[in-house]
Amino acid sequence: MTRGVRSGLGSRSFRHLLAAWAVSSVGDGVLSAALPLVTAVITRDPLAMSAVALATVLPWLLVALPAGAIVDRLPVRRTLVVSHLFRSAVTLSLAAVIATGAPAVPVLVVGGFLLGSAETFADSASQSLLVSLAGPSELERANGRVVSVETTGVEIAGPLAAATLFAWEPALCFAAVGVALAVAALLAFAVRDVQPAVAERTSLRSEVVAGLRFLVKQPALRAVVGVVGVTALLTSGVNAVAFLYAIEVVRLPAASVPTLLVCTAIGTLLAAPVASRWAARWGSGAVMISALLVLAAGIALLGAVAVPPLIWVAYFVMGAGAGAWNVLSAANRQRLTPRPLTGRVTSAHRVLAWGLMPLGAGLAGPIAEVTSLQAVILGAAVVLLAVVAVAAPRLRRLPGAEEAGETSGSSG
Repeated sequence: MTRGVRSGLGSRSFRHLLAAWAVSSVGDGVLSAALPLVTAVITRDPLAMSAVALATVLPWLLVALPAGAIVDRLPVRRTLVVSHLFRSAVTLSLAAVIATGAPAVPVLVVGGFLLGSAETFADSASQSLLVSLAGPSELERANGRVVSVETTGVEIAGPLAAATLFAWEPALCFAAVGVALAVAALLAFAVRDVQPAVAERTSLRSEVVAGLRFLVKQPALRAVVGVVGVTALLTSGVNAVAFLYAIEVVRLPAASVPTLLVCTAIGTLLAAPVASRWAARWGSGAVMISALLVLAAGIALLGAVAVPPLIWVAYFVMGAGAGAWNVLSAANRQRLTPRPLTGRVTSAHRVLAWGLMPLGAGLAGPIAEVTSLQAVILGAAVVLLAVVAVAAPRLRRLPGAEEAGETSGSSG
């Protein structure tokens, strides 16, 4: 990799990539609130709500794997720019349809599916650019910044902007997303391009299979991605019942429940930037294990102590644990993946996480019916602790940033 201003976290390319990530994250945050809101207002139909929600996540199960293989074949910056521009065009089209009249549910379903499909390409391309620009030794710091801007955009700035714009005119939400994604595309265009990573092309199917085979056969990578999947399943189960638990058991006023998510975001924002420093001091594996223990402690506190002040503390603790884990698990996944497989392994990781989240949410309700809301939450904490115990030996052996830097330097 070329040294100097063309690479590293201080380079113009990385700053432009991070800015594109930040702007698109705000757009994603607006969209995540506006699309279900406009569906609810127009239809008042739970089935329509479910159909639109399913359409937005289905691409992560159907499109993500081939998208990762395609990203590995193409110039990465161009793929990111085109993905953002396509998403911009779709959201601006939805804005026009909404402004001129109530859109039919199929329009919202198709729009959600197209936006989710393009996002699978943008996600893989962004991850590939991050790995190329940051280099092995700076992946923790790079991911810390990305998690911070994503959390700010998706969980704080975007929803707040959506609330303001939706009260004024619902179509403005989608227009704002379209503009944000167009700006993100312009910023991404200023990033140094990365050439296709796949040297010898075979069939798309064989390239997808090659990425999955590597993920399954590499023990350390399998451990990291496996824990990500199980954690996604458990946290989605907790999230599915937590608001009802807060209202019925903790007796929180319904209007104050959304503030719990703000506490989670604050915890993530505080932990994400310092996770790399903790990893440099105590080792990446040790901090990852600690982050999972903190997440489990937050879940346990939520379920064990139904006292209003402590529920905010519990969400803050969960956010801190999740923030540190997300930074370091992403950095280690990227470090353990060969450059030609980055897009495919990233997509496989997303498929696992997104595929297990609906399962966790779907299981939580029936389990709560048989037992209780509190049992679901405490059970998730116990299972997470068991996962930590099983995965800890493998996580402790993960290479740190210094080792990766030395390996990279010695190789060329």
